[in-house]
Amino acid sequence: MPNASVRERRAWYMYDWANSAFSTTVVTLFLGPYLTAIAQSAAGPDGFLHIFGIALEPRAYWSFLVSFSVITQVLVMPLVGSLADYGQRKKEMLGALTYTGALATMAMFFVEGHDYLLGGNLFLAANLAFGCALVVYNSFLPEIAEPAERDAISSRGWAIGYVGGGTLLALNLVFFTNAAKLGVSEGFALRASIASAGVWWALFTLPAMRYLQNRGPQRSLPTGENLFTVGWRQFRTTVGKLRNYPQTMMFLGAYLLYNDAIQTVISLAGQFGADELKMPMSQLSLAILMVQFIAFFGAMGFGKIAAASTAKKAVMLSLGIWTATLIYMYLAVTTPRDFFILAALVGVVMGGSQALSRAIFAQLIPTGAEAEYFSIYEIADKGTSWMGPLVVGFALQMTGQYRLAILSLIFFFVAGSALLSRVDVERGSREAQHE
Repeated sequence: MPNASVRERRAWYMYDWANSAFSTTVVTLFLGPYLTAIAQSAAGPDGFLHIFGIALEPRAYWSFLVSFSVITQVLVMPLVGSLADYGQRKKEMLGALTYTGALATMAMFFVEGHDYLLGGNLFLAANLAFGCALVVYNSFLPEIAEPAERDAISSRGWAIGYVGGGTLLALNLVFFTNAAKLGVSEGFALRASIASAGVWWALFTLPAMRYLQNRGPQRSLPTGENLFTVGWRQFRTTVGKLRNYPQTMMFLGAYLLYNDAIQTVISLAGQFGADELKMPMSQLSLAILMVQFIAFFGAMGFGKIAAASTAKKAVMLSLGIWTATLIYMYLAVTTPRDFFILAALVGVVMGGSQALSRAIFAQLIPTGAEAEYFSIYEIADKGTSWMGPLVVGFALQMTGQYRLAILSLIFFFVAGSALLSRVDVERGSREAQHE
């Protein structure tokens, strides 16, 4: 039974405040357009990059990079989840992963000129650490909240995260737009803004390192084995047990589908605005900043909708709005004004759909194996989210058009909604707690 103090819950919220800066400042806004510009400057006389003998359209570099980074996460996260539960050192693992990612993010300050490969490698390291840290962080939710509290606490964490990411983004926007007055170049301001996300991530993780608690006894390793072999075996066992929880499996399938489109929109929004709509960085910053603060109210609002009905119904509503939003994006987003409208719509549903999905999953897993099951959840999170960026990358490679990927994203929303409608959350919760 959860026995978390108010201070521990606040420390858990603060980690969302801390890591959201990487998502907003680095992934959503600055790094995509910046690495794309560096890749374009490094292109050969034929206008292409040549990587391992492959001719690559420079504008597709970021999309393929995001796709590859997700694949690396999928390969590593199962081990992280198993190790976190087996060794009962989740807090220490959270710290190690966080500071690895934060240092890689800070090192992006030195990426300039034609260093698109350096920038890409640092992003791969930072994003891998970010995804694995989320496995460990999410696994604390069932430990600090009773089942009836999880919708509200998960929504509150997401909401506080949006404010944290938005606060740093606002500071970076002021710095970037006043770069000339401060006597620095726009390139310096952009690189410093990216690096600041690493500093922010590291600094505001300190409350979590101080107040989160490791729970449960440490288990001894079998003679002659190490954590890695035991971790992989435990993960295989966990996957095998999923067949005993059909509602959990069905939810994961639905989440894997609809979350693909959510992650693709988030990760490629900045590049779409900069390259397709030719929006300057100052306008993009304002749009993404607006999303963060609208998302705060959206996450809290959808938490109230879940309390008045159910989390499942609230997520279904959010997916309907997501589908309508992408139809609008495909048909009508052609100007910066349209992009701001799109950003507002995304902000309304982004927090609610993600926070409540996490809360639903927390109801569908057995006690004592939270990190193992949340590693599977993060694989569902990342498992197809490489497909959306990959589709965008191939569309750019073949046609130079962004919009052709939109229809596939709509399919993922519709298919995910159809599968989610069949999930019986109450039945799944009973199955999980009678292991």
